[in-house]
Amino acid sequence: MKLFLDTANIEEIREISAWGVLGGITTNPSLIYKETPKDWIAHAKEICSIVDGPVSLETTKVKTKDLIKEGHDLAEVAPNVVVKIVMTPEGLGAAKALSEEGIKVNVTLVFSPSQAILAAEAGAYIVSPFLGRVDDISSDGISVLADICAIYDAQAYQTLVLAASLRHPMHVVDAARLGAEIASMPCKVFRQLVDHPLTASGIESFNSDWKALQKTMNKETVKKGKGR
Repeated sequence: MKLFLDTANIEEIREISAWGVLGGITTNPSLIYKETPKDWIAHAKEICSIVDGPVSLETTKVKTKDLIKEGHDLAEVAPNVVVKIVMTPEGLGAAKALSEEGIKVNVTLVFSPSQAILAAEAGAYIVSPFLGRVDDISSDGISVLADICAIYDAQAYQTLVLAASLRHPMHVVDAARLGAEIASMPCKVFRQLVDHPLTASGIESFNSDWKALQKTMNKETVKKGKGR
């Protein structure tokens, strides 16, 4: 499973990219707005230059013809751009048209298996079911993801399942267990993946013992020096 960072923050992208495990980036208009770039296209190009994998840039138009045009413009930003389109009838029409042109599309704001089926039939490269937002309305996001993964497997759909709106490490683990090809998360969750109290206490113990050994070795060196 590829691990994506859900952000438009350059510093966060550089930080996680340095770990050597970053598979791609997902953004949306809200994340771009949060960074308030003077030139958002230049900002997007910088993101694409940092990351080798796919970078999802989201459309903002409503009508199919406008979405197609905007999709063409976004695809020109960089070779690794994936055009992100919201799950609507108009969006499906644009996703189908762009996909047939060879432009990769990520159908987003998916909350049900039926929507995921439509995305796959439209030829989407990626479908993005939102786990956390389903949980927020007292439903079960993991069950939705499980159904989508099972359906895609049964139907041999080529569309990649991107588990989105991940709120904690167990969302990531569950997504991997269910067979999602991609998990996209904010930087906070990415950092949580690496943390464990036993790792921290183990490092502290090792460092303490190593320092004690160095002191012992230094004392032995001093003794030998005095004996000469």
